[in-house]
Amino acid sequence: MARSRPSWDLVALGGGSGGLAVTRRAAALGARCAVVDPRPLGGTCVNAGCIPKKLLWVAAQVARAVAEAADYGLELPPGSVRLDWTRLKTGREACVARLNALYARHLEAAGIRHFPLRGRLAGPGAVELEDGTVLQARHVVLATGSRPVVPALPGAELGLTSDGFFDLEVLPERVVVVGAGYIAAELASILLSLGRQVTLALGGRRLLPAFDPMLGETLAEILAEEGADLSGDLEVVRVERREPGGLALLGADGGRSGEHDLLLWAVGRRPNSDGLGLEEAGVRLDGRGAVVTDGHLETDVPGVYAVGDVTGGPALTPVAVAQGRALAERLFAGRDKPLPPPDQIPTVVFTHPPLGAVGLTEGQARQRYGDRVRTFQARFVPLAQALSRRRHPAAVKLVCLEPDLRVLGCHVIGPGADELLQGFAVALRMGATKADLERTLPIHPTLAEELLTLR
Repeated sequence: MARSRPSWDLVALGGGSGGLAVTRRAAALGARCAVVDPRPLGGTCVNAGCIPKKLLWVAAQVARAVAEAADYGLELPPGSVRLDWTRLKTGREACVARLNALYARHLEAAGIRHFPLRGRLAGPGAVELEDGTVLQARHVVLATGSRPVVPALPGAELGLTSDGFFDLEVLPERVVVVGAGYIAAELASILLSLGRQVTLALGGRRLLPAFDPMLGETLAEILAEEGADLSGDLEVVRVERREPGGLALLGADGGRSGEHDLLLWAVGRRPNSDGLGLEEAGVRLDGRGAVVTDGHLETDVPGVYAVGDVTGGPALTPVAVAQGRALAERLFAGRDKPLPPPDQIPTVVFTHPPLGAVGLTEGQARQRYGDRVRTFQARFVPLAQALSRRRHPAAVKLVCLEPDLRVLGCHVIGPGADELLQGFAVALRMGATKADLERTLPIHPTLAEELLTLR
């Protein structure tokens, strides 16, 4: 017979960004909380996403700086620089382990119990652990995140997802990345900068289809100039291993991309909603397996909520954190904290150069507002590349609404785009107009100033 423990105020299924955020804020408000997750704390972001990805991005950035050193009068001895993947991997794993331990200490300090076991919803207010223990709770929060998709086609198992990429003991020379979204773009750019031969199979789509076309088109141009093979029309239907040539991708139209040492799938993510007893408990899922919630993040089962990637919303750490904190405030402090509208969520793609956006794309704005939309944009070689052989373009774009030219969207690709976007996200959230930007003195010479001086 299952054993029962004393009641909890809140139990989170999932120890990633959303689960940690909701329990820590609830505990600070006096709630008795528990986190159930057998995986290392921190979720995808810490273990196989934002953090390890950004560390590789920094390594690639350093590699690019070394390659351009001579352009700025800094001579390096021939052959003095090589990639030590093992050392980079060891350092990255040590950083992730420190964060895992830090989260564990935070939970302990807050009085939050961590059960490193698999759990499932056993009905309203009940979470059953794999050892038979049942946690009774006033509130249960589903925060199990998402996982990379592996397409159902012959030979797909020969490839890895972004999760497996971080486990590689050796970084192969010839890599093909299948996908057109931000994960595909980031992996391709990092690998290029680390000196690998990269093929990007877009499956008939344009690069970064969820972003304003200006960003995807500019990045595709840069990747091609860097030496990437952008196989835009190859819709993969089969993967084969052909010795000694390596992996070959076969397309629906008979096309072929061959002689790859490594295949990386970056074709989307799926909510981690299976195996949790959700449908048996009455929790409704949509066609993608995402948990359906109302405006207060509550499911069809009273007292059961969901935050983060498992809801099928934007797969971004700050979104999960904001949802978790807002939910805890409502449940334990009676405060309804409004969440940012979906069209005002800033996001960055960590490519080389980085790119970012907040607000509506031009197409989204015209669909909503028609002829009242005006755009201002510029394309130029940034000063950061003035002496470099890599004279890649930067581009900026503002999407505005007449008559007062309120800023609806801001889109940037170029050096420093990742950092400058945060301030513009604040301005957009506050309803800034183009006149507001023009009244602000620009910082010269920077990429950010270009957004203040567009005509």
